[in-house]
Amino acid sequence: MPEPRRSTIDAGEVERFSALAAEWWNPNGKFRPLHKFNPVRLAYIRDQIAARFGRDARAAKPFEGLRILDIGCGGGLLCEPMARLGAEVVGADASTTNIEVAKLHANEAGVAVDYRATTAEDLADAGEKFDVVLNMEVVEHVADIDLFVGKCGEMVKPGGIMFVATINRTLKALGLAIIGAEYVLRWLPRGTHKFGKLVRPEELERALSGAGLAITDRSGVIYNPLADRWQRSKDMDVNYMVLAEKAA
Repeated sequence: MPEPRRSTIDAGEVERFSALAAEWWNPNGKFRPLHKFNPVRLAYIRDQIAARFGRDARAAKPFEGLRILDIGCGGGLLCEPMARLGAEVVGADASTTNIEVAKLHANEAGVAVDYRATTAEDLADAGEKFDVVLNMEVVEHVADIDLFVGKCGEMVKPGGIMFVATINRTLKALGLAIIGAEYVLRWLPRGTHKFGKLVRPEELERALSGAGLAITDRSGVIYNPLADRWQRSKDMDVNYMVLAEKAA
């Protein structure tokens, strides 16, 4: 008998986010922390893509001609800004409910995004290729991180880049990102993150290396309570982002 096909999908995680799908675009709802987090990650993505591909980040549509995949796109909080910057955007999520919410919002906003209810492995096996892959706050929710990162890496064109944002598996992250954010401050629904599934930078780097990508930039992200905003930092103990490239 042939071996069963390996999957990156954690059905429980898909079900959890599907149940919250109607909340994606409510800035004061259950995804409020993600709305607060969005400006810092958007600025990082915009500036790094502009630098990599020689674009003027201040131009009206600096990403024209670039094909971008947002894997695990949820309701499309990153897809729509990327499309407005001129990119051809594919938003993929394993949750059909998330994709339907994303499609509805994009149609109402008049933004063209190619949304698909699918998986990284199905996209990669179909031969899809992208200049940029956005892999933001997803790796801590998949069933097989090496397979997931590997399939995402397959879709990065030579000379292309992939962004990964996730949470470090440290006691500090347990205290702030899980106990603090989910149980004390109630920023996120309880159970959003499981400590054992959080990803250390060295584990992520190993997975990326196995996928043929090399990390070229690292940044921590911290919450500034005085300014009530997220900002980049050298501190990668809790939230962090990395940029990885595939050799041309």
